[in-house]
Amino acid sequence: MDGIREIELENIEAVKVLYGELNSNLKEIENEFDISIHTRGNKITLKGNEERTAEAGMLMGQMYSLIEKGYVLQPSDIKIAKRLLSQKDASLEEIFLDTVCISVRKKIISPKTINQKLYIDAIRRNDMVFGIGPAGTGKTYLAMAMAISAFTNKKVNRIVLARPAVEAGEKLGFLPGDLQEKVNPYLRPLFDALYDMMEFEKANRLIEKNMIEIVPIAYMRGRTLNDAFIILDEAQNTTAIQMKMFLTRLGFGSKTVITGDITQIDLAREQNSGLIEAMNILSGIKGIEFINFSKTDVIRHPLVMKIIDAYERIKDNVSAHTPVIGENR
Repeated sequence: MDGIREIELENIEAVKVLYGELNSNLKEIENEFDISIHTRGNKITLKGNEERTAEAGMLMGQMYSLIEKGYVLQPSDIKIAKRLLSQKDASLEEIFLDTVCISVRKKIISPKTINQKLYIDAIRRNDMVFGIGPAGTGKTYLAMAMAISAFTNKKVNRIVLARPAVEAGEKLGFLPGDLQEKVNPYLRPLFDALYDMMEFEKANRLIEKNMIEIVPIAYMRGRTLNDAFIILDEAQNTTAIQMKMFLTRLGFGSKTVITGDITQIDLAREQNSGLIEAMNILSGIKGIEFINFSKTDVIRHPLVMKIIDAYERIKDNVSAHTPVIGENR
């Protein structure tokens, strides 16, 4: 059933932001909900399917409220907000206004999904958190934002970022160059997130002073890390021995976040993933929390979610008798 919904908003400046440059936000809402939107000053008329116009009206009302509270609306927020509001009891204000930190480009970094909000809250109240799920769900990025926020607010004295270098088998001595040159290719994603949130020169100065360390997990043996925010990325590629070693580095006044995707394990077949073992062993221990992300938490190009979905369908539907590409017969 088609319907007409009319909205009138008072704050003209907030209305301009809601509309977007050349009404770009309104066009995005039209496309997302398959409705038509007509405006006359601060009066908005939504036309189309009755249910979709109601949903679009709710989204616009919450977006307007966010803008009035100082939120800087991003073009990508329309899709994210629609997805959020399709979930029960979701509040855009509770999620979007939870500022973790502000990036070097003055972009506010905040959770964009319910699970991201749960993840941020879990890191705040626990000393050890596992973020598990597919690529693009913000596991590492938000952990980095929390680390920089803690460091900037002097809650920790240093940041330690670790990652396994699986392809080199942790035998980095055979590669040319010094330690940093050998491990840089494996640690690049951590550098990318760091430089997105902190000025390049400032970050490099802190790295030179060892106040920010970016190291392969193999070089953490024998250390105790006090007053530090520690992140282990790509944890699915740690062995059981490496994971136990890493987890026992935690010192006083420190937080640890472990991120990984158990569908993307690159270890040799005879090696068990330390992340999977930790999930089984540590579940239920007070002070350790596990947050599981899904494809609905992907905040990247829309195709990324479709790609993940396609691979999951293939995995679910493939028969045990279906030959695997490249399998020896």
